[in-house]
Amino acid sequence: MPAFVSLSDSTAANIVKEYGGIPFSDRYLSFLVEELKPFIDKKYKTNPSANATTIAGSSMGGLISLYAICKYPDVFGSAGCVSIHWPILTRVHDKKMFDNFASWLRKNLPAEGRNRIYYDYGTETLDSLYEPYQLKIDEIMRLSGFDENKWTTLKFEGAAHNEASWNARLPEVFKYILQAN
Repeated sequence: MPAFVSLSDSTAANIVKEYGGIPFSDRYLSFLVEELKPFIDKKYKTNPSANATTIAGSSMGGLISLYAICKYPDVFGSAGCVSIHWPILTRVHDKKMFDNFASWLRKNLPAEGRNRIYYDYGTETLDSLYEPYQLKIDEIMRLSGFDENKWTTLKFEGAAHNEASWNARLPEVFKYILQAN
């Protein structure tokens, strides 16, 4: 089930209000999985297996990367989730938003033990809000039985929520998600 459908009416309304409509996350992932990846795999010499396919992003891109590996664990072998914007909304504080996503995640984490997930966050600017959320996600990962050798969370002191900070830690992201599964 798509994560958006599982939201309460008030939380869904807050998303629509803040972002100007319902999320296109499922359509976006469908495009990646059903059109873009098959096109690339056909046109170029690639290894199309999940073990050789990763998705990564920062902020909301980190969130969609996590969503992607949960929805398509047979397509994406690893996900790099950098500075995920866990509150999801910025204009309205809606604690239910994170709780709904966390509940969805508990039920939808890939369980086969072959996928790798990398999380990180900094301690400055917007990233300074993320630690309590990430600690809850880490607990969900543990309680869900996700293989603890297949995920990590790193905290970067002094790192901000911006491209310069993400660029500085990109080697750590790649080092983790590109390990052999």
